[in-house]
Amino acid sequence: MDKQLSKYHIFLIYAALALVTFVAFEQVRNNEFIWYDDEDYIINNPHVNNGLSIESVGWAFTTSHVGNWHPLTWISHMVDCQLFGLNAGAHHIVNLLIHIANTLLLFLLLKQMTGAVWCSAFVAAVFALHPLHVESVAWAAERKDTLSGLFWMLTIAAYVRYTRQPGFGRYLLVFFALALGLMAKPMLVTLPFVLLLLDYWPLDRIQQLRRSIIEKIPLIILSGASSVVAYIAQQKVGATKLSEILPLNLRAANALISYRDYIVKMVYPTQLAVFYPLHSRTFDVYRAALLLAGISILVILLVRRHRYLTVGWLWYLGTLVPVIGFIQIGSQAMADRYTYLPSIGFFIMVTWGIAEIFGKWRYRKIVLGILGSVVLAALLICTRIQVGYWHDEVPLYKHAFTVTKSNYVMHYFYGWVLQVGEGKEDESKLEEAIKHFDEAIRINPKYIDSYNRKGSTLLSLRRYEEAAASFIEVLRLEPGHMQAINGLGTALEKMGKYDSAIQVYDKALQMRPDSLVIHYKLASIYNSQGKLELVVKHCNEILRLKPDFQEIRINLANVLFRLGRVEEAIETAEEAIKLAETMGDKETAEEVRKQLQQYKTKKASHQQ
Repeated sequence: MDKQLSKYHIFLIYAALALVTFVAFEQVRNNEFIWYDDEDYIINNPHVNNGLSIESVGWAFTTSHVGNWHPLTWISHMVDCQLFGLNAGAHHIVNLLIHIANTLLLFLLLKQMTGAVWCSAFVAAVFALHPLHVESVAWAAERKDTLSGLFWMLTIAAYVRYTRQPGFGRYLLVFFALALGLMAKPMLVTLPFVLLLLDYWPLDRIQQLRRSIIEKIPLIILSGASSVVAYIAQQKVGATKLSEILPLNLRAANALISYRDYIVKMVYPTQLAVFYPLHSRTFDVYRAALLLAGISILVILLVRRHRYLTVGWLWYLGTLVPVIGFIQIGSQAMADRYTYLPSIGFFIMVTWGIAEIFGKWRYRKIVLGILGSVVLAALLICTRIQVGYWHDEVPLYKHAFTVTKSNYVMHYFYGWVLQVGEGKEDESKLEEAIKHFDEAIRINPKYIDSYNRKGSTLLSLRRYEEAAASFIEVLRLEPGHMQAINGLGTALEKMGKYDSAIQVYDKALQMRPDSLVIHYKLASIYNSQGKLELVVKHCNEILRLKPDFQEIRINLANVLFRLGRVEEAIETAEEAIKLAETMGDKETAEEVRKQLQQYKTKKASHQQ
């Protein structure tokens, strides 16, 4: 136990932790949203970006949008949009403030439970500054990490308070805090087991083991219910399909390697990426298993004298179970964000272990002070560098495929950014984008998204035959892919192969008879061929599906007039005028009135 420090010195530690954390991450205020999840979470999500309302809160509690049920996280994003709109920097600063709060709470909890001020401060500082946590702080869509982390700390704080003076009200507070945490991110399902570990050390409630286990039963039931809801939400969007495709032995191998690699990155945090592809890793399972077994055996041998090793190791292993890949969610092998809370266990092991090794050495304070300062300074520098990669998509994706092998996903997203961003005005960027789509296809020949995006890029470059070939490849892999069907039809149209384009669109309508896009394409082709009756047919279908499609209503009136069906043309034009006036579009209403006058003049001349 550390010598008693004054409240002033403790306050300085809190202030220092807050300051260095802010210094490490302050660049996030200049960072943009990332279209890798931020689009679905915030930018193009009207339930969120319209701010807080009764309707949006109801949606938050009833949706499984993007494969997650985390209403509290949705509500936090809504509050941000209510206060700051789509100011990305403000959203990121809120994430940072929550991360700072988590850091201070972690220090408070460890200090209260262990009495070891400096060890607690060091663990909190490493948690605050570690580059592995940049993803959780600098990525707006990962608000669920920092927010659930806040309720993780608050649940433990409520539990420590309960253990000191048990009572129903205090226990209810623990239950309520855990429930809120699970509504921020279901990864907190392991927290009841962590509370059991804390009973072993440092709370030293091992003599009350039976009572301790019984206390956790309601919390375990709550976590179990959250797990079921989370799995159903992921299943709805097909995120668990890889668990059906990947054999259990491969998933287990990936889990072992991920456990090993997380440790390596916690000790030597380099080559961090937003996405680590599954199939690009060398499955050196035996070395990973040997490392994990070696640490586990050491922990078992030292279990009686060094209980913090047991708690730290089981904390690390156990809290990663929901995301380690036994049930594969998504196509990533691992993710930096998954270490946000599990890493605390490993930091406890290392910090208390080093403190004990040097415990009786005469110069321990000087040596450990210098060593700790160097480590924290290095982490701070690495974190600032890593935050810089998160400024926008271009450096983020480029860094990812540079530091990983065979990262077809990041090659695809980098090409996509080039296409929709700078490529709009610079054909050389479109050419570069195609190279990255080709690289993604080379790595994964079945990656449909790359073929499809390559095809649309080739359309922009007016290389229609190559575009058609790319879309044909998509349809070979997935025959009903509507975007590819649309792209292929467009390419054939541009090449003047109208009959072939019509065949493609007709097949598409058999699968999607209510597709506005396909009806529109067919109406356009038939109009260019002068097949006006077919134009009328498809225009009527469009208006049946979307009655307020003003452009089609006006075009239909013109086609009917050209067919000599003047009465119908007049009726359609009058409907268009009414719609324009209802929508407050006076300019369109006036233009249609002029056309209507022509129709009436034509009608009058026929009657004469």
